[in-house]
Amino acid sequence: MAQANSFDANSSQIQVEHDKKRRQFVIRLNSHDRAVLLYEYVGKKTVDLQHTEVPDAYRGRGIAKHLAKAAMDFVVEEDLKAHLTCWYIQKYVKENPQPQYFEHIHQ
Repeated sequence: MAQANSFDANSSQIQVEHDKKRRQFVIRLNSHDRAVLLYEYVGKKTVDLQHTEVPDAYRGRGIAKHLAKAAMDFVVEEDLKAHLTCWYIQKYVKENPQPQYFEHIHQ
């Protein structure tokens, strides 16, 4: 029998919400837990991907990669440049070497 907090990070049902007002990407894990990726605009067309946070109980399940992908896809779609302050985003881009990502990383 599945536990109440068994969250399948590989599920196609994972929905990343983009809260543009709060400048964050969010995955709701249950009624009170959520994973977030925070960013700030540091220029008119430049964002700083600052911090990814996944609750301890959900770490190691690949949840952060969904946030990282959503953030990088946003950067590409909006034709922005990105500072990769967050170590996890740096790791994600290195492990998922997409040419369109590299074109949008601020050097």
